[in-house]
Amino acid sequence: MIPLPPAFLGPPLAHRGYHDRAAGRPENSRAAFAAAIAAGYGIECDVQLSADGRAMVFHDHDLGRLTPERGPVRQRSAAELGRIPLRGAEGEGIPTLAEVLRLVAGRTALLVEIKDQDGAMGPAVGELEAAVATDLHGYGGPVAVMSFNPHAVAAFAERAPKVARGLTTSAWHAKDWPLVPAPVRERLRGIPDFDRVGAGFVSHEAKDLGRPRVAELKARGAAVLCWTIRSPEAEAEARRVAHNVTFEGYAAAIPRP
Repeated sequence: MIPLPPAFLGPPLAHRGYHDRAAGRPENSRAAFAAAIAAGYGIECDVQLSADGRAMVFHDHDLGRLTPERGPVRQRSAAELGRIPLRGAEGEGIPTLAEVLRLVAGRTALLVEIKDQDGAMGPAVGELEAAVATDLHGYGGPVAVMSFNPHAVAAFAERAPKVARGLTTSAWHAKDWPLVPAPVRERLRGIPDFDRVGAGFVSHEAKDLGRPRVAELKARGAAVLCWTIRSPEAEAEARRVAHNVTFEGYAAAIPRP
């Protein structure tokens, strides 16, 4: 187990950057990451795989919600994706993880979520995890990697065993995960893979922080983060369990040292 770096237990983590489309900084954009750094927050971001095997900072599998284009991210090259403008960003395309690492440059904590490439949280993974490990090689700032798919975390650990890693965890309700088979959801709900993948933390669904398994892991020394907080009131409630929060939609307070 690689412990979560202390930087992740300080300032709140801006979910997909400190984004505000009305202000010209959509989620997972360079502008949103720069705004998070300027405000003193940590950063959470997502990565998907390009057709030519690059880690791209983008949340969805499909381009339609966040860009004028449609179709799977995975069917476009990194160069093509870099030319596709993000909705709400003036002249800004989809960045690679390598570009974001150069932008952040160790100035704040960076939490990278590897999006599931299997489609049902299964073992058909490896290429994106290898791309992330390659990009992170030699990066000197506080960084950690997580995924909802334990197979992804295990695959990443094989390639970058010294980088802190954890599990993104959930109540796994059917309405939220319609493509994940019920037996898989039932299994993942108990967070059974924590030790197997060498996790040092979980980032758990905020509405489900009362789960006994989360308390058990915390008592064992695991760091507990949570997603996604959208108000000071929800943050205060989450911090009764979580060591830190991932937030969006408001200006989270930065705790004093």
